[in-house]
Amino acid sequence: MKISKTSLMGVFTIDAVPHTDERGFFFEGFSKPTLEKNTGYRFDVAQINHSRSYQHVLRGLHYQVNNTQAKLVWTTFGEIYDVVVDLRRSSPSFGHWFGVNLSAQNMRRLLIPEGCAHGFIVLSEVAEITYLTSDIYNPAGERVLRWNCPEIGIKWPINNPILNERDALAPRFENCELLS
Repeated sequence: MKISKTSLMGVFTIDAVPHTDERGFFFEGFSKPTLEKNTGYRFDVAQINHSRSYQHVLRGLHYQVNNTQAKLVWTTFGEIYDVVVDLRRSSPSFGHWFGVNLSAQNMRRLLIPEGCAHGFIVLSEVAEITYLTSDIYNPAGERVLRWNCPEIGIKWPINNPILNERDALAPRFENCELLS
């Protein structure tokens, strides 16, 4: 695994180092000791989630205020543009965002610490996303940040995404519940 820092504190990209031959490939997708050694972050898996979405669907930007979750995200089929927004007031990257393409082809993963909003838009016809979380999902603690907040200024690759009502009506940054 090749682990790289991003512009947001505690957010890392993780690139696979596949072993290939005529049969296909194999790579180590998650190694707790390697992750801890290279990021300083202890990631205990509490839940595994998998979603399937269609082209131009945007999910997010979601975050938790109770049972805050770190996430390790990757795409098993298709391609997405994945975005993280730092909502931790104590962070030097507070209020900033980072985006990266994740695809089954590039085998890249994204490590997102607690206190960050997360969302993605599907670039391929269909995409399937898997993510490990560090805590269980608590519906009462879930919050949403508006995907197109002018205060954040995310540069999404698609201007008119398909949104559900909750994501479309989410509060802007100035009105969202922030974390310490």
